[in-house]
This record gives sequence, C-alpha cells and structure tokens, in this order.
Amino acid sequence: MRALVVANPAATTTNRAVGDRVLATLRAGLHVEIAETTHRGHGSELARKACAEGVDVVLALGGDGTVNEVVNGLLHDGPGEHVPPLAVVPGGSTNVFSRALGRSRDPVAAAEEVLASLRAGRTRRISLGTASVRGATTAPTRLPDPGMAQAAADAGAAAHPEWSEPRWFVFSAGLGFDADVIGRVEAHRARGRRSTGLLYVQEATSAFVLGRERRDPAMSVQLPGGPPLDGLFLCLVSNVSPWTYLGARAVNPTPDATFDGGLDVFALGPTGIVRMLRHVREVFAPRPDLRGRGVHRWHDLDGLALTARRPQGWQLDGDHLGTATGLRVRSVPSALTVVV
Repeated sequence: MRALVVANPAATTTNRAVGDRVLATLRAGLHVEIAETTHRGHGSELARKACAEGVDVVLALGGDGTVNEVVNGLLHDGPGEHVPPLAVVPGGSTNVFSRALGRSRDPVAAAEEVLASLRAGRTRRISLGTASVRGATTAPTRLPDPGMAQAAADAGAAAHPEWSEPRWFVFSAGLGFDADVIGRVEAHRARGRRSTGLLYVQEATSAFVLGRERRDPAMSVQLPGGPPLDGLFLCLVSNVSPWTYLGARAVNPTPDATFDGGLDVFALGPTGIVRMLRHVREVFAPRPDLRGRGVHRWHDLDGLALTARRPQGWQLDGDHLGTATGLRVRSVPSALTVVV
C-alpha cells in the first residue's frame, strides 16, 4: 500500500527524532513517501497532488492546522471515490481531530494504531463543514471546489460576489471572540512563545475583561427558516465533541456534536464576568448543560450564516485566518473517509 506522509516540521510536539520513529513504524507495513510542508497552504498542494497520483492513503503528521490543509487538498474537487482515506498522527499542541478519532496522544503509538487499522481495513465516512467569508481583510487560501458548487449555491455563497469560495473545516469554525483569542495566542507564538493552555486562559481573560465585544456585541446569526438573532459576541460552530482541550481537559460547549450528524452551535450574547465564570466552569463538566440568559445552543444544523456590523476575527480548526464581516457554514454528510 502506497502512503504519502504530509509532515509539518514546525509542529509543536514533533521533533526530528520522533518523526523518524513514526516513519520507521509506518514503513513496517507501508510503502511510505514523506513530504514536509514549507509554507502555508503547502499541505493542501501536496494532498491534491496525492489524489492525482492515486496514492492509497494520505497521512497528516502535525497539528490541526496541518490536518485542515490536507483535507482541503484531498477535497479540492469535492468528495468522491478518487479521494484516498485520511490517517492522522498527532504532532501539534492540541490535536482535536486526532483525539476525536480515538488516536493515542503519543505520535509513535498513534502510528502503530494507524498501521493496525489499515491492516484490518478499519475506516469510516465522516461529515465535514464548509465555510465562506465576506469582507475578509486577510484573504483565505482560495481552494476552488467544483464538486461543491451546488452546495455553495444552496447556501447562497456562490451567488454573492462578496463571499469567498467555500473552504473545508473538520471540527470547528468561529467568528468573534474565540477567533480573537486564537489570534492573540498566535501572535505570541510568532514571537517565539510556546502555545500552552495557560496562555490561552490568559489571553481569553484579557480579551473578555478588557475588550469591547461583550459589552457591545456586533454579530447576528441567521438560521434556516428563522429570523435573525442579534447581539452576539461569540459563536462557535462544532462538527464534533469536545470543541477543544486545555491540556488533558476537554472544553465542551457542544456535547452533542458528532461526525455522524450536522453542525452544532454555541453562542453568547452580552455576558457579565460572574456569569461568564459560571459558563466556563460548566464547559469543563463531564456532561455540560449550559443555560441562562444570553446562552444559545442549536443541534444538528445543515448550515447557518453569521454577519457582523464591524470586522471580527474568524477561525477554522483553530487557525486564525484574519477578520471578516460574515461567515457562512454548511454541513456536508459523508464527505471524507478516515482511518479509525
């Protein structure tokens, strides 16, 4: 079986020695080719080429950003039999997608699990999401997707020249507060600081207490068949549960989200500090049940649209992608085969 390993050499927890051990493990049962990413979007280019060359399986070795790029490359022309299965070995700081597939957090152990799964033929189809943005100040990587043209048209994105081409996400999308926090953390990483759970907590606290968004929310959400809901400062779109992690602890505002269904959404309106602390405590509970004034939750949606009266940060799969004044998302059932 021919496998392409798309590896991010800058991934947080994967050094050269660990990468060599992962490759040695995979080569015990696969004909492995290794390709290291060198720039943003390179993982998509490599995965797209793998599809064209008929590779049997593509393996992402890196964090969630690497996985997102590989998925966008695999699905460049839409889902179909031409798309090889995706396998994942974790190499980032959080690895939400890898954990959602049940992989070990240790890269070498995860590689052994992938090899065993391939030998046993263990795969499954999962739903994914697509996202388009409006008024982007930093243009997203443009990934034309003829196979999704009808889905984009249904969502209204293709017919509106202000909206970008759809881009795939595997576990989360967001506009507003969460993306701003991610952007703050990435700014620290660019200056050489390590990404940690404590850093996320510090930046989230600072953004909430000192920022204007919770006091003057700028966002509205439009659900299919319903009126707009105004006055939101945070809106998380999830394709799986948990939404993310702080170290070993799951952060779970959408506990019913699953790869077998549509999208789940958690949104907040104007919220004081005391009430926000209660919400934070609840999302760490084994079975969260967030309720109260300003809390909005929806389950198993086909899609939704967010708009903002001033630019907001936006993110896909934990990567800050700039600012935008609108975000449209859609669920695509059985979009990709993954090794489990």
